Amino acid sequence: MFEYFAKNNYVWNFAVAGTMNSRGRIDEVDRACRPLRDIAAGNEDVGTVDFLRSWTEMVDRLVAAADEDAAKGHRRTAGQAYARAASYLITAERMQQAGTTEREATYQRCMDLLEKSFELNDPLTRRVQIPFRDTTLPAYYTKPAVAGPAPAMIMWNGLDSTKEHQYLSDHSLELAERGIATLMVDCPGSGEALRKQGLTAQIDTEEWAAACVDFLESDSDIDSGRIGLVGWSLGGYFAPRAAAFEKRLALVVAWGANHNWGKVQRRRVEREGERPVPHYWDHVMWVWGHDNLDEFLTMADKVHLDGVVEKITVPFLIAHGANDRQIPLEYAQRSYDQAVNSPKRELRVFTPEEGGAEHIGLDDLGHVSSFVADWVADTFAEMDAAPTETDERVGAGA
Repeated sequence: MFEYFAKNNYVWNFAVAGTMNSRGRIDEVDRACRPLRDIAAGNEDVGTVDFLRSWTEMVDRLVAAADEDAAKGHRRTAGQAYARAASYLITAERMQQAGTTEREATYQRCMDLLEKSFELNDPLTRRVQIPFRDTTLPAYYTKPAVAGPAPAMIMWNGLDSTKEHQYLSDHSLELAERGIATLMVDCPGSGEALRKQGLTAQIDTEEWAAACVDFLESDSDIDSGRIGLVGWSLGGYFAPRAAAFEKRLALVVAWGANHNWGKVQRRRVEREGERPVPHYWDHVMWVWGHDNLDEFLTMADKVHLDGVVEKITVPFLIAHGANDRQIPLEYAQRSYDQAVNSPKRELRVFTPEEGGAEHIGLDDLGHVSSFVADWVADTFAEMDAAPTETDERVGAGA
């Protein structure tokens, strides 16, 4: 993994690597990071306010130049710059303590900049609201420019990512090029659903899946028989759990296996393995709606897939990095071994030699994204080619 800062600061280096794989440009990232090198040599929690300040200063200059380009009618240049600025802001926002006014303002600015970039550069993507309970789940919806009902993928976050991270990874554009729509969702515990609406995470994620499938089924442009679900990081628990119980899903992808997330929390208490964000325990209890660590850990013990993945009866891909320093590779193997009722299960391990070996492949996110997109497209195509019950009866009659 590209490590801009001292090697002992995994959390900051992971953030920078993610930005470089989400439309970041090395010169702009260097301008933001160079003043932080001495600060980054310390504890991962120290200096995150400085991180936000330095990255925001860089973004301010970038947005000012983009505004000038937009005024001149240079739509593509301006739109690209607004999207990069959003990528930098969501990186800096992710590093902050929960609930600060600065974090809230930064997130809102990020969303506003992405809306500008959609308007200028991406007519395929729009913001939508998915009905959920007595509220909604905010999402970005990318639909391919194809005729006829298209297959669709629901995309879910992990512990600390947002729908903005999903969009800026360009995975939805990869799927659109393959004729597949993408619904990028801020589920409870993530992004706007958490920050703006106070919705916290839960174990039974099939409730979220049902709301997402209902939304897609209401769109006549979508083939309701070909709706899949992909989740990265903690989504590697959320998505398989949902697919085990929401039987309208046609396939599922764990982009980073998370077979026993509760056990990972017990390991992190003992400082085993790396953590994804600064101020970790404040963040994780914010996501799950807890204010007592012992009570949180007791709840987290139930966040696992033992006895769950056996209930998956659709194609199931597990993509995991061989050098994942957050989630042990053995959990990917466990999900694969237990998914005995999936008609097409595959474990794909990305190695350091090829890239994509870190957590969710963030050292080479595009490499993993392309593989996942191809697997999804191939699997949907296989469904199209498979004979239906009607075909089989006609053939028998002949």
